[in-house]
Amino acid sequence: MLVVLGIFFLLPLAAMVEFSTRDSSTWPLLVHWSQLTEKYPDLTDGILQSLGQAALTAVLMLVLLVPTAIWVRLRLPKVRRLIEFLCLLPLTIPAIVLVVGLAPVYAWVNYFLGGSSLTLVFAYAVLVLPYSYRAIDAGLSAIDVKTLAEAARSLGSGYAKVMWSVVLPNIRSAVLSAAFLTVALVLGEFTIASLLNRTNLQVVLVLVGKNSATVSVAVSFVALLLAFVLLMLLSLFEKRSVKGSKGAS
Repeated sequence: MLVVLGIFFLLPLAAMVEFSTRDSSTWPLLVHWSQLTEKYPDLTDGILQSLGQAALTAVLMLVLLVPTAIWVRLRLPKVRRLIEFLCLLPLTIPAIVLVVGLAPVYAWVNYFLGGSSLTLVFAYAVLVLPYSYRAIDAGLSAIDVKTLAEAARSLGSGYAKVMWSVVLPNIRSAVLSAAFLTVALVLGEFTIASLLNRTNLQVVLVLVGKNSATVSVAVSFVALLLAFVLLMLLSLFEKRSVKGSKGAS
């Protein structure tokens, strides 16, 4: 079974490597970044825009979702199912339908904030809700939030300190999981950015692919490897956190 799964995941990667090496000049271009950006000047802008979008979306998602999830657990447990339903709703709506609904909203966003590609963070924050909520909710389910909060409150801590100093350290791995999932999703998003006439890495890769398909596939392969590295780092961090908590206990 593991062999089948390994083939399922590795075969597309091998195909990407094989295709991108058909042109002998492709990989030397990736090594010499200055030559690559000189030949494809939009590539740098696409990478920077995607990194900025990923970082801002992760921050916005955490600022909105973490306090809300904790507050619902502590004070409003009856609306937990409603919050879960609302957070999972974007899974049922195709991205192209989201764009149709977001287009009038972004007309006002353009008016007040301009047409910067970084304004995509508002749409992406909605798009990542199902994945981020599940990660954070799993972290909160693994601890007794109410008991921890009541103990901290009995010692004189306010709700802000309870969230920041008591609950948040106990769901650190869940928060990191939500952040990494957000980054991975934003770096791979194309539909919303393209239909709203914004720039990100995937949009630029499509434009690069019209001139050189091998370069486009090679850059996509490198981006995919970076996503795998992020997930591996997350896994290692979670294992160290578990070992540290066991050692402390």
